[in-house]
Amino acid sequence: MQVNTVDVPDPGRGKPYIAIVAGNARQRSILARCLTSFYQFAEYPDVAQAVAGCRTHVPLLALVSEQLPPGGGFDLVRRFRLDPGLASIPIVVLAGKDDKVTRDGALQCGADSLLVEPFSRSALVTAVSGLLNRGVERKWKTLRPLQRQALSDTLLLFNGISNVISEGKPIPYQGVSDACQPLVEAVANDDFKEMLDGVKDHDNYSFAHSMRVATYLSLFGCNLRLPKEEQILLASGGLLHDIGKMSIPHQVLNKPGRLNEAERAVMEGHVTASVAYLEHCQDLPKGIITIAAQHHEKVDGTGYPRGLAGSKLNRLARIACIVDVFTALTDRRVYKPPIEAEAALKFMVDEMDSQLDAKLLGLFRQMLLDASGDIHRQMERSA
Repeated sequence: MQVNTVDVPDPGRGKPYIAIVAGNARQRSILARCLTSFYQFAEYPDVAQAVAGCRTHVPLLALVSEQLPPGGGFDLVRRFRLDPGLASIPIVVLAGKDDKVTRDGALQCGADSLLVEPFSRSALVTAVSGLLNRGVERKWKTLRPLQRQALSDTLLLFNGISNVISEGKPIPYQGVSDACQPLVEAVANDDFKEMLDGVKDHDNYSFAHSMRVATYLSLFGCNLRLPKEEQILLASGGLLHDIGKMSIPHQVLNKPGRLNEAERAVMEGHVTASVAYLEHCQDLPKGIITIAAQHHEKVDGTGYPRGLAGSKLNRLARIACIVDVFTALTDRRVYKPPIEAEAALKFMVDEMDSQLDAKLLGLFRQMLLDASGDIHRQMERSA
């Protein structure tokens, strides 16, 4: 079997596994280069090897060329749909022409999407990401109403932000706070844990990270007994804190290896970009802009972009920094698997004690330990 030896499927590496099935070696190579920043992948040159390989390592999605020996890509799709272990895999068919015969063939064999060559890398990534997210979002329907609404409302808002920015329009705070209200209510009702699980595998990393930051900020605010309006402000700040990353080139944002000096400068520029945009949104509370501006600052002055230290750091920013660090450590990224919560907290306490507000970190750690204890007690009662 011809399987890419660099990106052999390995669940521990954190990247979803995509099957690339094409008879043409050059086409497989081009597709692999397009996807390597985002996913693991394995390459299969024909129908038989694809079926055998995908049964051994079931992918989250398959890219299937219409030109595939011996019977063609449509034949492979039909075989997948008749195989109980492979039937539910989302499939994108790659075709050389766009005509009624091809479209009908893709539909009739059971393909989920059709891409006609030549297509751009962004079109390919969008098609793959959209199908992966469709499955994740379908699972949200099984959640309780408040959690389901929190996820759907914030995703709808988040997906619309890039359009609003490109049109040069401000984000109205009322829309942000309305989207965050179900999230805050779910947190106040201690009804948010499945919501965090529901978003962790979403293929839009920026949304997943921002949603998790918003949830933990809301939880922190609730535990600090802040008024509900401030909890909504914290959640809103979490949802918007990284919007400047929408301007970061995907090859930098999703680079699987270490960033070089120039790339790091581009990445760190997302803070300035976030603030520059948010300052034009006249009705946004100042606290939201502060969270975006200072969530990478550290109390010892080693953070960025301004190297603020000590009393120059706003309390909201100190909270946001702790939550952002914890969430980044426990996120799945293209360059690392997620770290368990307890290991992340230990790292923050042992290795970052001079960078983070010690009192707030202690409160955050205790909050998560208490929440973990509640989960264990619920499991014991139900056993």
